[in-house]
Amino acid sequence: MTQGTGHGGNGDRDRSSEEAALSERLGNLDQRLSELRDRRIKTEQPAGDGEDRAARASAMALGFRLSSELVAGVVVGAGIGWGFDRLLSTSPFGFIVFLLLGFVAGVVNVVRTAGAGQNRRGDS
Repeated sequence: MTQGTGHGGNGDRDRSSEEAALSERLGNLDQRLSELRDRRIKTEQPAGDGEDRAARASAMALGFRLSSELVAGVVVGAGIGWGFDRLLSTSPFGFIVFLLLGFVAGVVNVVRTAGAGQNRRGDS
């Protein structure tokens, strides 16, 4: 029995030294991770980047909306012109006329939408 008690005492010391070493390694790892996070945050995000990112996203959304309105006007005009040419056998003339009308309608929509966006920004 004395051997078991002596062995248990050494085991407790070994365990406590292992736990202390593990705790020290964990502390070092935590410190290194926090240093890496701080460096990454400093290099990736300058001050006020959240507001800039939101403004860029809003501007991008407006740009996609304006471009899609222009393209939709041209495509719809071309489609209508192609349909008239097929029905009336007036080969390129209906397509050309309605393509130009679709382009004009698209530009009018873009100007109207961009103007409405300017009014909203000026009122706020």
